Amino acid sequence: MSTAILFAMLALFALSVPIAISIGIASVVGIAGFTNLPLLLVAQQLFVSLDRYPLAAIPFFILAGNLMEVGGISSRLVDFAKSIIGGVQGGLACTCVLTCMIFAAVSGSSVATTFAIGAILIPAMVKHGYPAPFAAALQATSAELGVIIPPSIPMILYAVSAEVSIGELFIAGIGPGILIAAALIVFVYIWCRIKGYGRDDQEGRLRFTAAVKRSALALLMPVVIIGGIYGGVFTPTEASVVAVFYALVVGLVVYREITLTDLLPILRKSVISSAIIMFIIANAGLFSFLINRAGLPTAVGEWLVQSIDSPVMFLLAVNAFLFVLGMFVETSAAIIVIAPILAPVAVHFGIDPIHFGLVMVVNLAMGMITPPFGVNLFAACQVANIPLDRIVRPLGPFVLVILTCLMIITFVPEISMVFRDLLY
Repeated sequence: MSTAILFAMLALFALSVPIAISIGIASVVGIAGFTNLPLLLVAQQLFVSLDRYPLAAIPFFILAGNLMEVGGISSRLVDFAKSIIGGVQGGLACTCVLTCMIFAAVSGSSVATTFAIGAILIPAMVKHGYPAPFAAALQATSAELGVIIPPSIPMILYAVSAEVSIGELFIAGIGPGILIAAALIVFVYIWCRIKGYGRDDQEGRLRFTAAVKRSALALLMPVVIIGGIYGGVFTPTEASVVAVFYALVVGLVVYREITLTDLLPILRKSVISSAIIMFIIANAGLFSFLINRAGLPTAVGEWLVQSIDSPVMFLLAVNAFLFVLGMFVETSAAIIVIAPILAPVAVHFGIDPIHFGLVMVVNLAMGMITPPFGVNLFAACQVANIPLDRIVRPLGPFVLVILTCLMIITFVPEISMVFRDLLY
């Protein structure tokens, strides 16, 4: 049954059938052709896959990100980041990375980060002489921090799938997020110096004190959300609701950049984005149920244990597999399907499941910036108004930077575990 399901799913992928529908159809084929289970089970498992309290955070974080984009919080975060590092050559490119890092501390979504920050910074970088493909590639890569720095939607999905603590996973993401952000800032600074980009980036830069005053409420938002989670004031799921309330009040009442007529388009956009992710999760949950019933996770685990005799080789093999998988399968679906299979094997090799979760999330997040199905690339190209093929060449160095960081995160677990071990 497992072979038939996987073959059907891959065949549907090859026919360009949407991922969620491919997973769902393959699962129905497995139930109808290889089991005596009633097809009513399909509807039941679709519901059971979504009937998990932590998943409620996903639509709220998406809504919070959209409210921040329209409500003026994003633009103020850009002004703040630019006041810190915008005064050097290439400062606008560095500002892109730093702003995405701050925005990621609330949004939980890389696509939301791409649109919210890219709509401001991609046109600004092009105006300052950066090539549009470079600006789009930088924005797409920097937005990857949206799923690495907590709160993170893929981390929630891994925690639910692998049955680990969301709070521990969130705090473990701080170290890798800072590492990747720092590496990107250093790289773009050197690259801009070599290429001669951004010599006039200091134009329009606010003084630090003025930027802090203008963006104080925007900067307070990540403090409230992250501080509330780790301070035990509210759970990560409750934090998503707090984020929505905060973004709505600040954008509607304080900054007054959101009007009542804006709310319906914001809600509609958020509902559509949430429905897409939830539909993928539901079908992936059905698929996961079937492969577990067929004993595939156990079989794969036993094969890996017999074939690989060291944690180092296991991590190398998993990274290679996930890198290829992330190019073709959406991150959320990949985590839900693969995490229950690989996490127990990682534990067998003595790898902390929290550390392994970070390796999975960082690796699969690269799928958002690698063709052919990199969602961040499509979003950035849409904002920059350029075809996808123009972004591929400038994207290469950024992918190498992320790969280097991934290897460090994989084989230096202290980067992920230091904050977790301090608080847990």
